[in-house]
Amino acid sequence: MRKLLNPIKCLIQPQINLHSKFSSNAILCSFYSTRAPSIFFRRRIGKSSKANIKPTLDEPTFSWAVSQLPPRFNNEELCNVITLQDNPLVCLELFKWATQQPRFRHDLSTYHIMVKKLGSAKMYEEMDDVVNQVLVVPCVGSEALYNTIVYYYTEARQLTKAVNIFKLMKNSRNLECRPSIRTYNILFTAFLSRGKNAYINHMYMETIRCLFKQMVNDRIEPDIFSLNSMIKGYVLSNHVNDALRIFHQMGVVYSCQPNSFSYDYLIHGLCAQGRTNNARELCDEMKKKGFVPINRSYNSLVNALALNGEVDEAVNHLWEMIEKQRSVDFITYRTVLDEICRRGQAGEAMKLLKELQDKDLVDGHSYTKLCYVLEDDFGNSNRNRLR
Repeated sequence: MRKLLNPIKCLIQPQINLHSKFSSNAILCSFYSTRAPSIFFRRRIGKSSKANIKPTLDEPTFSWAVSQLPPRFNNEELCNVITLQDNPLVCLELFKWATQQPRFRHDLSTYHIMVKKLGSAKMYEEMDDVVNQVLVVPCVGSEALYNTIVYYYTEARQLTKAVNIFKLMKNSRNLECRPSIRTYNILFTAFLSRGKNAYINHMYMETIRCLFKQMVNDRIEPDIFSLNSMIKGYVLSNHVNDALRIFHQMGVVYSCQPNSFSYDYLIHGLCAQGRTNNARELCDEMKKKGFVPINRSYNSLVNALALNGEVDEAVNHLWEMIEKQRSVDFITYRTVLDEICRRGQAGEAMKLLKELQDKDLVDGHSYTKLCYVLEDDFGNSNRNRLR
């Protein structure tokens, strides 16, 4: 027996030693360190302590809410009382209390208001119980109720549950429970918010593409939000040509004209791929229609033009951007100034930087930082020209 235990002991021992060393250091730091806990540690402790604290029922408020109901109240009266109540725990207890009353049955309105109250309060476990009650009763359900459930499940990052409700809606025999454009837009938003890089966005984009195809096959006309979601998704997943295809189908295949968001997503995506000519054409078309690019689009375009060697054009767009009261970020200033210096015109770069400072477009800290950046990038030979 001892021989059998020795190998296991050998495998576990290094882990225990490492862990005990780690934990002993943590204990020593916690008892003997004179430093204040870091902000991340305080946040983590705060979140865990909040999660462990269970809210208690406000009995007086609950009693007052019950007193607002007549002896033989109906669903509309209960719904009105719950709607006016701000405390979600009181609403939940009132909902449960009503369930126990003789000759009373919850209907669509009371289920819907409870899902809204609990979802907005992020009481997702309690909301789950109410949703399960809804699913048990076949005659209770509507597109609006299911959309609310899908929305709060996506807010809770419970996409599997949201998709299950969506499938239930699609398979429902009740036509009033079938998915609408609102349902699809909720799901588009949820899947687009999940990606943190191009690879993850590519994976989720396949799901979004299938949803969009399903929506069109079900003869649900896409609106501008749906089409912009497709454009944004394709741009985030580095499929800019697919995004352009959707863009050119707007107003032709689909009865929606592009808006400012449509142009902004595409300009940013084209600039990310270095396709400055296409981006500039879209920007000009956008301005002719009376739209003004947002900060990100302008910054992307100025950066792309400068990196593509079109420095004069980049400077022109920089001043245009400032004229349109769009915020220029530090990276854009640095890129433009770097490219001017790269052409052997360090004096012109410094002249532009001084002009930006004189017009209060660059504060003192950013001005000093940009000077040091240019010195670091182009060495001591340009130091006198940069000062």
